[in-house]
Amino acid sequence: MKKVITYGTYDLFHDGHYNLLKNAKNLGDYLIVAVTSDAFDKARGKLNVHDSLVQRIKNVENTGLADEIIVEEYFGQKIDDIKKHDIDIFTVGSDWIGHFDYLNEYCKVIYLDRTMGISSTELRNKKAVNLGIIGAYDIVLRFKNELKFVGGINLVGIYDEDADKLNAMAYKVEINPYKDINSLYADVDSIYIATPPKYHYKDIKNALLNDKHVLCEFPFCLDTNEAKELFEIAEARKLILMEALKTAYCPAFCKIVPIVKSGLIGNILSVDACFTQVHDSKITEQIELASGGSINALASYPLLAIFKFLGVSYLDVNFVSKFNSDGIDIFTKFNILFKDAIGTGTVAIDAKNEGTLTVTGTKGYLYVPAPWWKTDYFEVRFEDINKNNKYFYRFEADGLRYEINSFIDCVRNKIANVVLTKEEILAEVSIIEKFSSKYNVKNI
Repeated sequence: MKKVITYGTYDLFHDGHYNLLKNAKNLGDYLIVAVTSDAFDKARGKLNVHDSLVQRIKNVENTGLADEIIVEEYFGQKIDDIKKHDIDIFTVGSDWIGHFDYLNEYCKVIYLDRTMGISSTELRNKKAVNLGIIGAYDIVLRFKNELKFVGGINLVGIYDEDADKLNAMAYKVEINPYKDINSLYADVDSIYIATPPKYHYKDIKNALLNDKHVLCEFPFCLDTNEAKELFEIAEARKLILMEALKTAYCPAFCKIVPIVKSGLIGNILSVDACFTQVHDSKITEQIELASGGSINALASYPLLAIFKFLGVSYLDVNFVSKFNSDGIDIFTKFNILFKDAIGTGTVAIDAKNEGTLTVTGTKGYLYVPAPWWKTDYFEVRFEDINKNNKYFYRFEADGLRYEINSFIDCVRNKIANVVLTKEEILAEVSIIEKFSSKYNVKNI
């Protein structure tokens, strides 16, 4: 009996998939189809998969062409599968010509012609979300570059009140500049807001009132009542409203949260997170961009870790800050008191410390090395070092693609974001607001 194996994601199953499976089946007597898992797709940077693994397997099964269906879960599995199932022929589409020639050592490799004029990418693009950008700041460059790794987005144009900045940024990122924001609203489904925080409330509200889904850079807002109002508007109009805090959506951090909450390191007593920078001659630009100092610019990251691991029901907070001659905090350390734990964050725009994250438990602790906010690696450590474990998860570029992908998923499926919740965002805003009002702030 001649055994054949083929691999694929089989997302948005179409005639091209069917034809490839039919041709693969004709190569032998027994066809094994390996469908990539969600985790493996993300690990290899494929973030634009639309259908769930269960649905993709069902679609292959419904063809009646597969004698056996397995799941591809890791790099190098193809060799293991060929050996395990005694495969005679490995086959994939002709768009992979040459890529799998190394498998000729284990079986015959055949590249099958693809069905022209149809692909999952083309189908995704037909359902693309039309997106506009408000704010001509440098992060737009990174945002635009990351879009190609996500798919399902049609970047329509950009708007900024400053015409010179608008034209310069539009030229850099090669997108259409809109001189009138209402014209942009008319052409898009969703808005990405990249303006300084002092404008977020106004920009988010205007976008929501124009019935646009919103992804807004951090910090989400500077006033708790205003933040609550924005969520009320979004919920009433059934719109997606998300904060673009990239760490919340990254693979490693998403794995840290359940590990901490599982009780593996016991009851959590403290969370310590540090994010510091030295801007030197660019500090004035950073203060302008952040609409303030260290808290506005960076506190969202430590607050994410603290509220994810300890919940949002904090009892009190205090701040210790170093202010410059203009009254801007260039360094702030804050302590958030909970019933049974404490969260500590250190942020600075003109001082430097090791950017680590440590979660202390009664059985052990979790350690994330610098820079913890874009980690691909962390450790769980115990008194008995033989129980220590290391975890590795792929992290691509600056992580923007993960938040964009999450946003598009929420818009497409009309579901509220569960990765970074409304309650966590409101708690973050409340801390920033307390600092701005000089609540429990001491100078050094």
